[in-house]
Amino acid sequence: MIEAAKTGFTGRITLNRPEAHNALTRAAMADITQVLQGWADSDIRAVVITGTGRSFCSGASLDELGDGGWDDNPLNLLCATVEAFHAPVIAALNGGVFGGGVDLALACDFRIGVQGMKMFVPPARLGIHYESAGIARAVQRLGAQMARRVFLLAETFDDNALLANGFVDDLVPPAQLPERAADMAQTLAGLAPLAVQGMKQTILEASQNRLDKDAAQARVRACFASADHAEGLAAMQEKRPPVFKGR
Repeated sequence: MIEAAKTGFTGRITLNRPEAHNALTRAAMADITQVLQGWADSDIRAVVITGTGRSFCSGASLDELGDGGWDDNPLNLLCATVEAFHAPVIAALNGGVFGGGVDLALACDFRIGVQGMKMFVPPARLGIHYESAGIARAVQRLGAQMARRVFLLAETFDDNALLANGFVDDLVPPAQLPERAADMAQTLAGLAPLAVQGMKQTILEASQNRLDKDAAQARVRACFASADHAEGLAAMQEKRPPVFKGR
């Protein structure tokens, strides 16, 4: 159900199980994790994750939930891998986002939604305690009160509410989603990768209250000393687009 491809500086992962609202089997979660791990040392500067059909993702496949004894929940590993990936990850939300699909979307750095989409997380309706890592991620991204509405009330949010509450960064007509995601990926690919990737790490650490100030300062110094910094200054002076090499 997973399609993955790398073109230039951009990676693309497509969830292709539309008949099941792109519910993720254990095998699919392992496949996505493996793809991202395989790209970890590549020159990728942006990744787009999207889906096919009416939904982006409905989370873990219900027929595999069993008794819920997922102490080694592969969704946790997948979302942690997405969140920690060296380059920014864009969620191109082609439709509804439900259950663990919300965690996957929130693990991404940017979320572009489509008009008419909805989001809800149903564990409270099913007697299930949502994974603590996913709740923590929602609190970090959306704030505690929004997390209460998502998890405790099991509230359904429409497209405008998702934009107003910061779940999505932008809303576009469905037909424009591929182009909007590609444009954002192209923008990221054209920026200085050492700076973008270093600041992504610093933002992540700061949002989780685990900022390593010494490591962050080392990233600052490395960027100032980089060839990309010199290129950026030269391009500005010469009034031309910079060409960054990631070094």
